[in-house]
Amino acid sequence: MQAFDNFMMRTDIIVTIVLIVYAALWIVFFYIVYLVIKALKVYIRSKEVRQEMAVVKKTLGETIKAYRMERNMTQEFVAESLGVSRQAVSKWEMGTSDPSTSNLLALAKLYGVSAEELLGCIKTE
Repeated sequence: MQAFDNFMMRTDIIVTIVLIVYAALWIVFFYIVYLVIKALKVYIRSKEVRQEMAVVKKTLGETIKAYRMERNMTQEFVAESLGVSRQAVSKWEMGTSDPSTSNLLALAKLYGVSAEELLGCIKTE
């Protein structure tokens, strides 16, 4: 009879451990769901900011391209004049990346406009 009692105590301990692990897994699962929901709320609230940033980048690229086209310059010529690759100029014009401050000032000088005038063409809507 004592062997049976020992077996039952061990079984109770194992069941208790399994239930604790099971409960801990559920707690972790709900905490992860909570974090995902919190992150989604932040992302949804930032929609206007993300849209504005997309417009600014797109518009800056269009502005750079428009000034280049008005002056009948190729991307290669602009790249050589600034000491960057043609791909960099292409990325600026497509809005994939933005020129550094020094490159933006060099672009303004190359196009014969002030940096303020170059940046002043950017739409924020």
